[in-house]
Amino acid sequence: MDLHELAAKHLRKAIQDGALDSPAGLNQCLRALAIWRSKLIDNQIIARHGLTVQNGPFAGMVFLNRSAEGCLAPKLLGCYEAPLHPFLMEVTDSAFDTIIDIGSAEGYYAVGLARRTTTTRVLAHDTNPIAQDAVRELAALNGVADRIETGGEFQGADFALHAGGRTLVVMDIEGGEDALLRPDLYSALAGMSVLVECHDIFKPGLCETIAERFRATHHVRRVDEQLTPPALPDWFEQTTHLDRLLAMWEWRSGATPWLVMKPRR
Repeated sequence: MDLHELAAKHLRKAIQDGALDSPAGLNQCLRALAIWRSKLIDNQIIARHGLTVQNGPFAGMVFLNRSAEGCLAPKLLGCYEAPLHPFLMEVTDSAFDTIIDIGSAEGYYAVGLARRTTTTRVLAHDTNPIAQDAVRELAALNGVADRIETGGEFQGADFALHAGGRTLVVMDIEGGEDALLRPDLYSALAGMSVLVECHDIFKPGLCETIAERFRATHHVRRVDEQLTPPALPDWFEQTTHLDRLLAMWEWRSGATPWLVMKPRR
């Protein structure tokens, strides 16, 4: 069954189930159609440019033809989570000895950040074995497999293993950040830089809760999602405005602000 047939099957079932009778159901159908269209855009980008990231801090990275979670086009275009790019550009060997990517998915950040350095050790943790395999595949494609270690669930006590060094924690774990980012329980966090996506969509107010925990030891900055138009390839001029928007769409269904937190000392 191809992509068109899958989308049509999903919509037929939604209609049979009465999805068109409520705003929530209509929204569900709209999201399904948007994902279908965005996957077609993925295919166009790959056909024209291959799997090389076009722009942003990870420009030149060879990516996979799939994303372990969510969107693909923004990653290939290099506009994925664009408000974070200024901080990501700061990642160099002189900035960090170790990067811990918790919730690494297929390794977009783990491998992308490894490419920006030459000696920094990168630890990529994800509870999904398929995602771990994808990280290893992506690392090998980009020649950084010797500096990336994959692992499963990261425990709070593991922060102590990296105390005293220059460590960056990148975290995206669908609300699990509430339990892990506890400097009152894991003192090593006081000396670490933290880049975390806060899932207020699941736990309202979570971003401010975590920010408050770190204000005594860190400079804390909130970064909200913005639809930042990238320099789209010229052929996008021949597409619709909707396709241009969907090329940048990251499949989010609610607020997921980021916190950039740097130690004061």
